[in-house]
Amino acid sequence: MKQLLVLFAFLLASVSFAQDNARHHRIVMQLTSGDTLVHKGLMKQLRNMKEAAPTMQLEVVCHGPGMDMLMSDRSVVLSGLEGAASMGIVFLACENTIKERKLDRSLIVPQAGFVKAGIIHIVERQEQGWSYIKAGF
Repeated sequence: MKQLLVLFAFLLASVSFAQDNARHHRIVMQLTSGDTLVHKGLMKQLRNMKEAAPTMQLEVVCHGPGMDMLMSDRSVVLSGLEGAASMGIVFLACENTIKERKLDRSLIVPQAGFVKAGIIHIVERQEQGWSYIKAGF
């Protein structure tokens, strides 16, 4: 009986320790590709990531040709963006790219937020301890 109580206490402590040390992932992804196959693949990857780690914080920073994914007049993943945003994934559009490419800001999907400089936002996230992933091939 005493051995059973010791085993139970050990199991309880193990579960408690595992819960306390569960990692909360914070990931910032960079999208610079205008390739629609990359956009489609990214949507699948985002969905898989959220299913594997539902509490993770995930941001996708789009700049350069990657902004095409967030443009309502040319994105091939509009429904995917809506679904991903409803799962808590944050999409960010680079204001420098908007100016440089003379994009119509009103055509950026409503699911997207804005950052002044995409690459600087990524660096700041890394400095805050976020993991970085480059999206695409």
